Amino acid sequence: MSQTVRAAAGELVGSAGLAAVVVGSGIAAQRLSPADTGLQLFENAFATALGLAVLILVFAPVSGAHFNPVVTLADIALHRRRWSTAAIYLPVQVLGCIAGAVLANAMFSEPAVAWSTTNRFSWPLLLSEVVATAGLVLVVFALVRTGRSHLAAPAVGAYIGAAYFFTSSTSFANPAITIGRMFSDTFAGIAPASVLPFIAAQLIGAALGWVAVRSFFPVAAPEPAVIGG
Repeated sequence: MSQTVRAAAGELVGSAGLAAVVVGSGIAAQRLSPADTGLQLFENAFATALGLAVLILVFAPVSGAHFNPVVTLADIALHRRRWSTAAIYLPVQVLGCIAGAVLANAMFSEPAVAWSTTNRFSWPLLLSEVVATAGLVLVVFALVRTGRSHLAAPAVGAYIGAAYFFTSSTSFANPAITIGRMFSDTFAGIAPASVLPFIAAQLIGAALGWVAVRSFFPVAAPEPAVIGG
């Protein structure tokens, strides 16, 4: 198997795993704590933080463990990598997140595909996505550009877990997972009508994160990018 195929497969499986963790833990939380939304969010955030850290550790040597189009695009823009990487990574990240959401539905006896009815379109939520995504890009590439990418798994997991609570949107910060989550009408879902505004906010956040990285860390350490979120 060529390195390109291995990397694409790693992004596919890793993205599917991330979506399965996010959606599956959301369904479990909804069932375990039906009367306590705060506890549901904590359970969802805790499982996501741990699951994301594990997935990064497993797939970083294979594909860089991006699992997120904005991370891939920022990596290309910051480190002058080939844009053909995006042509390979972005589709498999989206397909992986859709597959992971469908898998999570199936594991909990939910309909395999059920369009979410959770409307998340509001200006505070979109602002939260800008903030969450900018912060994610800054965390990821601050580590990469200072030669500390070995800390990516715990740092990114901790950031996303915290951002579930300090943003009103619960920190999707990932266009692929945003698309995947519209396939599940459960706690972690997002209505299809809210998806494009969320993705637009995430791209704006990624651009702001890129500016912050270039400002604070103008010189990159001689180390390949390895991270995701």
